[in-house]
Amino acid sequence: MKKLHRALATLAAFVMLAAAAAAVHAQRAREPVTLNFVNAEIEAVARTMAAITGRNIVVDPRVKGTMSLSTERPVPPQTAFNQFVSTLRLSGFTVVESGGLLKVVPEADAKLQGGAVSVGSPPGGAQIVTQIFRLNHETANNLVPVLRPLISPNNTINVNPGNNSLVITDYADNLQRIGRIIAALDVPNATGVEVITLQHALAPDLAPVVQRLVDSGGGPVPVAAQGQADTSFRTTVIAEPRSNSLIVRAANPARMNLVRSIVERLDQPGVQSPTGNIYVVYLKNADAVRLATTLRAALAGMAATASSATGTGGTLPVSMGTASMGTPAAATAAANPATAAAQPAAQPSTGGQIQADPATNSLIITAAEPQYRQLRAVIDRLDSRRAQVFVESLIAEVNADKAAEFGIQWQNVLGNRGDKNIGVLGTNFSVGGANIVNLQLGAASGNLSAPSTGINVGLLRNINGTYILGALARFLESNADANILSTPNLLTLDNEEARIVIGQNVPFVTGQFTNTGATNGAVNPFQTIERKDVGLTLRVKPQISENGTVKLQIFQEVSSVQATSVNSPTGLITNKRSIESNVLVDDGAVVVLGGLLQDEYSGSQEKVPGLGDVPVLGNLFRSEARSRRKTNLMVFLRPVVVRDAAQTDELSLDRYDLMRLKQEAAQPTPSAVVPVNGAAVLPAPASRIPATGPEPAATGTPNAPSPGTPVTPAPAAAPAPLPAAPDTPAR
Repeated sequence: MKKLHRALATLAAFVMLAAAAAAVHAQRAREPVTLNFVNAEIEAVARTMAAITGRNIVVDPRVKGTMSLSTERPVPPQTAFNQFVSTLRLSGFTVVESGGLLKVVPEADAKLQGGAVSVGSPPGGAQIVTQIFRLNHETANNLVPVLRPLISPNNTINVNPGNNSLVITDYADNLQRIGRIIAALDVPNATGVEVITLQHALAPDLAPVVQRLVDSGGGPVPVAAQGQADTSFRTTVIAEPRSNSLIVRAANPARMNLVRSIVERLDQPGVQSPTGNIYVVYLKNADAVRLATTLRAALAGMAATASSATGTGGTLPVSMGTASMGTPAAATAAANPATAAAQPAAQPSTGGQIQADPATNSLIITAAEPQYRQLRAVIDRLDSRRAQVFVESLIAEVNADKAAEFGIQWQNVLGNRGDKNIGVLGTNFSVGGANIVNLQLGAASGNLSAPSTGINVGLLRNINGTYILGALARFLESNADANILSTPNLLTLDNEEARIVIGQNVPFVTGQFTNTGATNGAVNPFQTIERKDVGLTLRVKPQISENGTVKLQIFQEVSSVQATSVNSPTGLITNKRSIESNVLVDDGAVVVLGGLLQDEYSGSQEKVPGLGDVPVLGNLFRSEARSRRKTNLMVFLRPVVVRDAAQTDELSLDRYDLMRLKQEAAQPTPSAVVPVNGAAVLPAPASRIPATGPEPAATGTPNAPSPGTPVTPAPAAAPAPLPAAPDTPAR
């Protein structure tokens, strides 16, 4: 026990001595030092700095040369180290830190040797570090030409467009200066968002007018030159129908004051005619006739609800009227468009407060201003661009047929012609081939017939000068493969059914009648024929849900006429494969609708009992045929939602380029003998030239007043027309 106590005491003494030595070393590390190096080797100075700072410093073998470093008075170790790093920079070297180790390397390689990476405020010191600056207002690409001259030639500046940030590798003290420059440049040049509430005018009607006035009054927006900051902020005016207000973000306070003054002048009460207000609303996407029917039904429902709530049973104040789509003539035309007479187009629907004008696809609303505001809010929501669905269907069918046949037939005559009784011994089979007896009888009677397909090995015997078929061996093996791929595609609106038929219109005889004339004995045959489409048929009706999934009502059919029934007296036989289903698919996903996996085997054999079972020799007494058929049929579907014009153009140009490449590859080989050396090729799509100035938002149908404008007498002096948008006629 005493020995254990002495050992513990000795260990405690060693620990106390080590702690005291460390404290003395730390105290010396904080003591000021005086530097006096004159033409000293860089490696020797680095070892001295390692002893002063207590850090591990290694020198790259490529770092050679001498340096002079001296101080007039004692300085702290950290200050001495910073002066050492600054002196190294004058010789083209620097210090980087990696894993707690300080390395003296050439400045050109410092950015590849690691170092600290920080986000936010740049760190201090004289070492090379990497700093990430995230911008809030200015574009990162616009600051690169400004900051590039301020960074050391051996260091880098990069842009990350994804989050609009700059990644700069340079000395820490220089990064602090660059950080102050970025903070001064990264300021908003545009005003904040301001909401202007309207008192009389409607926000959807006023927003396009104000936008066009501001854009035209301010002149064309300048385009920033390369290397310059983009200071062109376009004034944006957006309508908010729910609160009947305008959301404005101006390029500068002066432009915001201009928008306020324009809105204040235009937000005036309208002129009311003695018979009531009449408004014309030009639709952009919806069908005027259908929308008028929907709105009249909504008004009728509101009136019925109000009547039941008040207990009155009077007539509804809103007349439903009739739409042109619901007329019997239109129904007849829709049922049989090929034979129906042409109907007059652009007939307005009449009746009620809401009327439709199909010629201009507009609504004529007769209502007081508060009721018109309610209707206009509903119209703006219903008159939105409907999404489209591009449906790609793929029908893949792979067939494999294999057949093998083998048979030996022979006949032997026992005796001569002069004998009374002549015996016949032999075999004859009909499996997979022609019977040897039938072939012989046909040859004797002059009706020659060919043997079965495959290789036929026969033996002819001369009996009294006549050759007869004594033996016949037949071998056959056949393979038939088929690979069919059909890809019908359809593009249709949401909730609208589309159909594509690729095939033939085949006549089918449904009845026949022969009438014999009583007077002259003439025979008048009469047949009734029904024509049906035979080929590929695809009908799809998509419905897009809010979460992006697509519900599809699908009918797909592949039919063909069986070749063996073309001249059959009983009529044609059609082979048909059809699928009718409702499925739910994600946008762009592939779903399998159904398929057929079929494997058929058939075998037949004819043999002489007993003798046909003998090994090897039994083949002389039997005939055998086997076949196997495999059918693999699968139908796949892939819907893609197309929500805007850009996606539609991209999809159309992709298919357009595909057909152009196919046509270019199908050009005939040049020939001087047959001087037709070119085939039709689709023209190249026209290039899209971007507009140089701002493009105002569309405000309705060309050559028509602004949507929702009351029909009032024109003023005596009409103002000058507003500048039209590109590729749009002036209103």
